[in-house]
Amino acid sequence: MAALTGVTQTRSGSVSTLKRIRAMTERRFGGVNNNLVLLFCLALILPRAEADGKTLVLLDNLNIRDTHSVFFRSLADRGFDLTFKTADDPSLSLIKYGQFLYDHLVLFSPSVEDFGGSINVETITSFIDGGGNVLVAASSDIGDPLRELGSECGIEFDEEKTAVIDHHNYDVSDPGEHTLIVADPQNMLKAPTIVGTPTDKPVLFKGVGMVADPDNPLVLDILTGSSTSYSYFPDRAVSQYPHAVGKNTLLIAGLQARNNARVVFSGSLDFFSDAFFTSAVQKATPGSQRHEQTGNMELAMALSRWVFKEAGVLRVGAVSHHRVGETTPPTAYTITDLVEYSIVVEMLSGGRWVPFDGDDIQLEFVRIDPFVRTFLQRKGGKYSVQFKLPDVYGVFQFKVDYNRLGYTHLYSSTQVSVRPLEHTQYERFIPSAFPYYASAFSMMAGLFVFSVVFLHMKEKEKTD
Repeated sequence: MAALTGVTQTRSGSVSTLKRIRAMTERRFGGVNNNLVLLFCLALILPRAEADGKTLVLLDNLNIRDTHSVFFRSLADRGFDLTFKTADDPSLSLIKYGQFLYDHLVLFSPSVEDFGGSINVETITSFIDGGGNVLVAASSDIGDPLRELGSECGIEFDEEKTAVIDHHNYDVSDPGEHTLIVADPQNMLKAPTIVGTPTDKPVLFKGVGMVADPDNPLVLDILTGSSTSYSYFPDRAVSQYPHAVGKNTLLIAGLQARNNARVVFSGSLDFFSDAFFTSAVQKATPGSQRHEQTGNMELAMALSRWVFKEAGVLRVGAVSHHRVGETTPPTAYTITDLVEYSIVVEMLSGGRWVPFDGDDIQLEFVRIDPFVRTFLQRKGGKYSVQFKLPDVYGVFQFKVDYNRLGYTHLYSSTQVSVRPLEHTQYERFIPSAFPYYASAFSMMAGLFVFSVVFLHMKEKEKTD
């Protein structure tokens, strides 16, 4: 619903622009056909309407807008309409008259205890259920609202004032608490759609640790700590088992809901800061390589593209099916027909829909269970395959169910009927029945011979 709301509002804002362009065009060209003017204006406006997204940014204080200016500037340059407000602003609202006012939500307010206005954890959860996308950045000063939001999404944050500690992988500029973590690129999720092109630059992290709900298969471990990391209070001796230990310590986590809404949780607000973007990084262990710049900027940009659905978005185009040698689908197929199925799959790239390039898209021909499962082959701008229908009649579905890491769930289902052979379509003689045919004709031939012999046989007359 959020996506629909965003499109409706963007287009409603475009209507006023459309009227102004139409008036200017009529004054300038006089007798130009109004319908042509409208079509021309729509061609200019609608592509931009699809690319833009209204985004609400909630901050602990407005100074974060300056300390994280590079990140926000990148969003603005990519066409996002950013609205900055403090998290306790009494005028905050996500929903008005049953519709969402924004397409995306950025929560850079880790220490907030109560959201202002009509926003709360339940509202944000409803926003996600409606298809909205959320980017959350926490810190060691995390408040209860973000902790509750994480629990709703299968993420459990550690206690307030805790931090991720690693005595073997901390930066040389660490003040002594070993909380300025240097995360290796090898600990990232192997999904370029989410984390971008792999680099050898380590990532700086300073914040709270997280663990994922093992029963939630939708949670993605985007960036984990090393095997020597753990989450605890930096100023206390470890007296109990830490909340997160080793590879189970999540630094950045993600979630793609079943409705394709996306959420990213970062345990560090500083991860998105200008200082961490431009800082040099080097592990404190002797002989470690020094990097002039961290990999934070590349990772943050890739994450923002993914969570705000600029990357990894798929859609189904035209779907067609017919018998081989024909061009239109029949009213009903016949068992053992040779059919051809084709589907167009497109991916959003740079604000435009382009053909998707994949080699693992499967087609299933399903009644209750799949009777046929085969890979689709790309031919030009579509995927197609030819196969023989099973020797079973009933109501079937051509089904494409494509669910891959980093991409939106792609689903297409087309229902068709498959009938048995008509009585005029059966073979006159079945090859497998030739032995029975032979036995029948041999019996007839034997009867004929016996009849001839029996009728023409004459017994000899008895003589005295």
